[in-house]
Amino acid sequence: MARKKFIAGNWKMNTTLEEAVALAKGVADAVGKQSDVDVAVCPPYISLSAVAEAVKGSNVKLGAQDVHWEAKGAFTGKVSCAMLKSVGVTYVIIGHSEQRQYFGETDETVNKKIKAALAAGLLPIVCVGETLDERKGGKMDAVIERQTRGAFVDISAGDAAKCTIAYEPVWAIGTGETATPQQANEAHIFIRNILTQLYGKETADGLRIQYGGSMKPDNAKELLAQSDVDGGLIGGAALKAGDFAGIVQPK
Repeated sequence: MARKKFIAGNWKMNTTLEEAVALAKGVADAVGKQSDVDVAVCPPYISLSAVAEAVKGSNVKLGAQDVHWEAKGAFTGKVSCAMLKSVGVTYVIIGHSEQRQYFGETDETVNKKIKAALAAGLLPIVCVGETLDERKGGKMDAVIERQTRGAFVDISAGDAAKCTIAYEPVWAIGTGETATPQQANEAHIFIRNILTQLYGKETADGLRIQYGGSMKPDNAKELLAQSDVDGGLIGGAALKAGDFAGIVQPK
């Protein structure tokens, strides 16, 4: 099954409002007319509304970096699905390794967030991946399987099909280290096999799996050429419109 590539930029805790608008306009100018690749940018919360306006009329979609599973209430500092929808968000990153590492994200909270996002009509980008210690300790497969199965507890095949998975080897995020194309593809195939067990071959074959670990213009083409690498969740290289465009349109 031919899966349309999907490149999303995760800006993390970078850019002021003015910088975010300028970057968004740069991305829209560079790749906003792309139709053969899905493109999204995920700025900090404070810039979502302004970035939505900056990419308006282009094919660049808006994503958020996280969401809370409750609809409203006494959750200081958190943002709900309805809030994201109200400013034009389409995608939401859930379970990023930095959320897991620093902010207490668990497989259970990932599952709650996915369900809330889907119920609100948002499209989750679900992150899974192992640390260096887990890889060296031979636990990579067990960790990825636990995270993948945990994410999709009590989620139907129809809803799962609306999700994207981002495989992010934690040891390759922001380190300049990158899984080889072969290592990345093997992990993606492993994840797709788990999805096949959960939902059957048709759903698993249709679900996109991005690679998220130091993808850059100079390695994007080879990574994206792999059979099961369906795009990228881009960190550092997403902060320069030219670099991001070089991944969307690798030479």
